[in-house]
Amino acid sequence: MSTPTICQVFQLGLLPYADAWALQKRLAAQRAADEIPDTLLLLEHPHIYTLGSSGHDENILLSSAELRERRIDVQRVDRGGDVTYHGQGQLVGYPIFKLPSQVGSLHADVISYVRAIEQTIIDALQHFDIEGWQYSGLTGVWTGEKDAPAKICAIGVKVTTKRVTQHGFALNVNTDLSYFEGIIPCGIRDKAVTSMQELLDASLNMTAVSQVVIESFASHFDRRVVMADPTSVA
Repeated sequence: MSTPTICQVFQLGLLPYADAWALQKRLAAQRAADEIPDTLLLLEHPHIYTLGSSGHDENILLSSAELRERRIDVQRVDRGGDVTYHGQGQLVGYPIFKLPSQVGSLHADVISYVRAIEQTIIDALQHFDIEGWQYSGLTGVWTGEKDAPAKICAIGVKVTTKRVTQHGFALNVNTDLSYFEGIIPCGIRDKAVTSMQELLDASLNMTAVSQVVIESFASHFDRRVVMADPTSVA
């Protein structure tokens, strides 16, 4: 039986998006050069709307003045997908993993990687008695009735030419869902957004949720987790 690959986990608290993005790029270069092991960053962001590679400006419904009034930044980024929201009360995870190449190819199986993240979050939600599921043809984790689904976790990734992952998932834990009213989330007009807090009618401890997500990642990706000092990547 093989020994699980090490994954170092950094819990970074509240971190501005630009700082986290720069950190991802630096760690991805180090991972590509095998200078560091696989890495998982867990954090929260101040209010921001981010637009991915297929993002449309018109999917941000607030005016520039309204964005300033609500202190919401806007950033176009290099992940897949359209527009989403990040803010406090939302657990954001950025795996910096080196993926294996597909058989007969130099490229990674990105779709399988995304499906694995979805299942990781689904299993973590089950710990809190929330049923999550994958929606055929759409990315992310969904919950609720099949004919009236609500997204609880958005996923958008980038995989470099060295097969190293960036960006990741955003799980709505205690998220203020009113901020989603300022966008068309992921460019999907007819689907709702929800949170763990809304479903359970109670605020959750972010540390407890993070721990369950870490354990689920370790299980699904066959990693041995090492908790790392967050100041070492500052």
